[in-house]
Amino acid sequence: MPRHKEKLAKRKMMKEVDLLLVGDSITHGWENAGRKVWEKYYSKRNCFNIGFSGDRTEHVIWRFQNGEIDGISPKMAMVMIGTNNSGLAMQTAEQTAAGVGRVLEELRLRLPKTKVLLLSIFPRDAEPTDKKRLRNDKVNQLIKSFADEKNVWFLDIGDRFLEENGSLPKSIMPDLLHPNAEGYQIWAEAVEPMVQQLMGE
Repeated sequence: MPRHKEKLAKRKMMKEVDLLLVGDSITHGWENAGRKVWEKYYSKRNCFNIGFSGDRTEHVIWRFQNGEIDGISPKMAMVMIGTNNSGLAMQTAEQTAAGVGRVLEELRLRLPKTKVLLLSIFPRDAEPTDKKRLRNDKVNQLIKSFADEKNVWFLDIGDRFLEENGSLPKSIMPDLLHPNAEGYQIWAEAVEPMVQQLMGE
């Protein structure tokens, strides 16, 4: 709630928002481990980050319904959410995907002119056979169908973080979930062409 109130105040202070970031602790991390990379790629783009540590899809929906995106009309939103649904709450892939779909519906309802870049849930855990990784892989297969390339675009950059054998190195995600500075650099570079396209740059 303190961060929610902080974001409401920040949104009111911003004259305009061109780029909206939506997600959980991984998106929240642009303000911490990813700060230097954020400064390079997003500081001049009127970017508003409403990533919240611990958030699941239902929390994002609540934030949308409680003022966090009122009064703005971004050119694009970059959305990644769901790993806390599938991992922390142990929801099925189908339940998590349904939550992501509802997030997109709520976003479209409130920001009808905003183009949405929906990212796959990033890889987690060490090996490709780990249960949480497999569940997220299934979520990603389901949510890519939400893209219509008119309002919503889907991009899977998960392979960029992995070794050739599919393992997730701690040199990029030390806790096997959250990127470090190198991980945020990989993220920014991977999405930059789509960001430029959707923002009309």
